[in-house]
Amino acid sequence: MAVRWSPTEEENRRLLRARDTIDRDYSSPLDIPALAQVAVLSPAHFIRRFRDVFGETPHRYLQRRRIERACALLRDGDSSVTDIAFAVGYGSLGTFSRTFATIIGRSPSEYRRSVPAARVPTCFIKDHARPSSFGEATSTTPPVRSKP
Repeated sequence: MAVRWSPTEEENRRLLRARDTIDRDYSSPLDIPALAQVAVLSPAHFIRRFRDVFGETPHRYLQRRRIERACALLRDGDSSVTDIAFAVGYGSLGTFSRTFATIIGRSPSEYRRSVPAARVPTCFIKDHARPSSFGEATSTTPPVRSKP
């Protein structure tokens, strides 16, 4: 007996294919019509459904993926910030720096300087540096805790 997928399940699978395209081709110019075509949806419906399923718009997801990759390159490489901006898909250093600061909370250069000198396991660095959501940069001031 053949397994039948519901229309919602099939649409979610197509949305996953579009998200995988963003993950794979984040450094390429990606636009909504092309991604919507991967998901076999109209561009407006694609944006709405992507946000419903993944919690953020395709554009924000793409920005976050690019900035996550830039963080890795800033931590592990010695390329210039400009080279990294172009490598992750930005056409302008200014746009890259502004987006980076909005998501991470500091400039790419400040981020690079803040990377620990000692070798720290990558999982700890990724956990500390990964932006949880677009526009929620971590505060540089430690939280104040009240005594019980």
